[in-house]
Amino acid sequence: MDKTTSFEKLIVWQKAHQFVLKVYELTNSFPKSETYGLTSQFRRASVSIPANVAEGYKKKSTKDKLRFFNIAQGSLEECRYYLILTRDLGYKEDIYLEMNLLIEVSKLLNGYCKAILNSLTS
Repeated sequence: MDKTTSFEKLIVWQKAHQFVLKVYELTNSFPKSETYGLTSQFRRASVSIPANVAEGYKKKSTKDKLRFFNIAQGSLEECRYYLILTRDLGYKEDIYLEMNLLIEVSKLLNGYCKAILNSLTS
């Protein structure tokens, strides 16, 4: 695994950040009645993904790193549900782009965790 100098250099963080920007763009069109409901929850969960990647990046122990990345994975799954709910409530019919980005972040995060675990056995 290549050594990086900042969490911002991690592709998983970059893609997760792109997802957050998409979520903010998407939720801007939600009804005002959702301001303190779905909009707030969706934004909070999406921000948690790159924030936990960033925090986990600087942790010294593998256990701590993986704990933060696992929290990011949980937030990612929460966002998966919010995308489905967005579609089912009729706020946006086509969630294809957002869902694909979420799936890409999920794969990258899983790969990053596997790489960390594999570095223990090397």
